[in-house]
Amino acid sequence: MSPRATRLLFGAVVAGLAIAALRLPTPKFGDPRVLFGDMAAPDLQPWTQHDTLGRGETLTGLLARRGLSNTEASNVVRATPLNPRRIPAGMPVELRGDTTDSRPQEIRFRLAVDRIMRVARSGDSWAATEEVLPWTVDTVLLRGTVREHLYQAIGEGSDSLLAGRARDELAWAIADIYEYKIDMSRELQQGDQVRALFERHIAPDGTMKIGTVIAAGLQRAGTEIQAYRMVQPDGRVRYYDERGRSLAATFLRAPLQFRRISSNFGRRRHPILGTMRAHQGMDYAANAGTPVRAIGDGTVIFAGTRGGYGNVVELRHINGMVTRYAHLRGFAKGIRRGARVSIGEEIAYVGSTGLSTAPHLHFEVLIGGVHRDPRRALATAEAGPALTGSAFAQFEAVRDGVSFALEQPAGIVRALGN
Repeated sequence: MSPRATRLLFGAVVAGLAIAALRLPTPKFGDPRVLFGDMAAPDLQPWTQHDTLGRGETLTGLLARRGLSNTEASNVVRATPLNPRRIPAGMPVELRGDTTDSRPQEIRFRLAVDRIMRVARSGDSWAATEEVLPWTVDTVLLRGTVREHLYQAIGEGSDSLLAGRARDELAWAIADIYEYKIDMSRELQQGDQVRALFERHIAPDGTMKIGTVIAAGLQRAGTEIQAYRMVQPDGRVRYYDERGRSLAATFLRAPLQFRRISSNFGRRRHPILGTMRAHQGMDYAANAGTPVRAIGDGTVIFAGTRGGYGNVVELRHINGMVTRYAHLRGFAKGIRRGARVSIGEEIAYVGSTGLSTAPHLHFEVLIGGVHRDPRRALATAEAGPALTGSAFAQFEAVRDGVSFALEQPAGIVRALGN
């Protein structure tokens, strides 16, 4: 090739490269191709920080503690509909981002086990959205044997079926169902059997809670009281035994919801006076401030202070029976002489007034002015009405639809009626 031809070919190659270069994007400052050619940028690495709201701490204070400026922390909180004064201590908070920026791109507030408030950053602004997490619902049959108390029976019977607070929730639900028939804190005996068919709700993080209790059975001394749930035409829920008789009665068996009784009816050494004297009632150990409820419909005949009883409420009921509630911290609104109260209504609060060494409720039953053992007096309370006609036919369909499940081994019941 002649020298002239060589020069023309070289010029063409250079020109072609120049044109190709014009078609490529110009590398920006900081582009890794400037130093490493076309080597790809390293993958971005996400990061997550976990924290909880401290007692007395504000959300803006927590976010500032996590590196946000006071202005940006305030902007995050203002972007949410949250009331900072009503957020409980211990609420989990999660900050998320990646290695491109030390500032978080998203902040998550765990409002409840099934509710998350997400606050995402776009430039210098923040926007909040609330997410409701789905629960998984199944039907479970639990069986338990009482050796000490209902909590123990439920705890051992649930094994892997329930966890955490859900066990207590089921015990409370069962106690509520049978509260007209038995005082779970006193009258259960070793060897009694309990079974319950209920809905179990499981959150994505494994948290469990108790849903509807569909049916239950409580066997004492070889005799079982069954309970079947029915929704009334007015929307109210009631439980009936296997014969369609309401488990509700004229009186509740205890003035507190499922609490431990600290002293039984009979004779005991008085904790302050130190002498043996008739203890004319039952003592229920409970925290100060625990609501006290009327065990039946009645009229307030006394509400005030009376000697060693301290603050006391007395109710006269429709059959002439009088119930007395003593050592109270205070009275519920509207509780005064002549006031009418309904069964289960809150009338006062547990305290330690009068001759009392610790917070508890002293409860008495008087018939014809004579003290009676509350357990025996309330055990004879009139039962609730039985279902008849079309209502009983509807009950039979409900009972027959779930009774087979009560006979199954403990565990998950896949499909009722199949």
